[in-house]
Amino acid sequence: MTAVTMAQALNAALRDALREDERVLVFGEDVGPLGGVFRITDQLTEEFGDERCFDTPLAEAGIVGLAVGMAMGGFRPVVEMQFDAFAYPAFEQIASHVAKLRNRTRGQLALPMVIRIPYAGGIGGVEHHCDSSEAYYAHTPGLKVVTPATAEDAYWLLRDAIADPDPVVFMEPKRLYWAKQETDLAARLAQPFGRAVVRREGTDATLVAYGPSVPVALEAAETAASEGRSLEVVDLRTLVPFDDETVTASVRRTGRCVVVHEAQGFAGIGSEIAARVQERCFHSLAAPVLRVTGFDIPYPPPKLEHAHLPGVDRVLDAVDRLQFDDEPDLVHLAREAS
Repeated sequence: MTAVTMAQALNAALRDALREDERVLVFGEDVGPLGGVFRITDQLTEEFGDERCFDTPLAEAGIVGLAVGMAMGGFRPVVEMQFDAFAYPAFEQIASHVAKLRNRTRGQLALPMVIRIPYAGGIGGVEHHCDSSEAYYAHTPGLKVVTPATAEDAYWLLRDAIADPDPVVFMEPKRLYWAKQETDLAARLAQPFGRAVVRREGTDATLVAYGPSVPVALEAAETAASEGRSLEVVDLRTLVPFDDETVTASVRRTGRCVVVHEAQGFAGIGSEIAARVQERCFHSLAAPVLRVTGFDIPYPPPKLEHAHLPGVDRVLDAVDRLQFDDEPDLVHLAREAS
């Protein structure tokens, strides 16, 4: 067991994938000798050469378009969109071609490719360098969408994404790049691809989070415990596929649910989660499903992002609204029965 940052885990995943499969290629803006803005591809060109890890022009649509052709030709490209909002020029390629090619060819052509996107806030970046764009990709049929919250998950989910026969949008929380975790990347301890995990067990309410919001949810649960309240924390890990089983099992146990994410609330991922929980856990719920999200505004300037990003206080305020003292007996009995 050694202390590993998420950035180091991602770098190790790319290195191991390049080493084990000659079809894997890594390319994007400044990913070559520089090693990427966040140094995720550090030393890969030096080790594998500039035919396996190489720089591209500043043309996101061209980067993804090239990856489409290479994947059709039998390669497994891993491309980097340097920042979340930089990926928007490539969205037409992603929505029209990456997501639809298997369906368009009736399964004859698959696209085994990964689009890595550093996303979300917490680093003091301006609006074109910080955004939470996960809902765009999750809403697009044909894409798998992943967002790790730990170094261990970053390694194994990226390895799984590269091995997957379908396109994966791999969203990396920028502010967690330097978070350290004691782990052994050689020993697979993470849950399988597509499964959520309970990061902390609890009995009073479920906090559902993903990516950069998982540490916030865990800190909120720790604070709540000091106040005598037991909160369970579910880390989704993948948004598509969505693990209904783990989420609904948790909410049926606790009877209450708060969804936490950085992106704006309107039509965000939290809306879908709340709807799914309401549909599947209605008779177990003692209170409405609540959401704690970013505000419905363009991403704010660095000095204001602390007010925009959901923090522990806002999460605990939502927990306080779950009416713990007014639980109807019938709801309690229904939850116990389920």
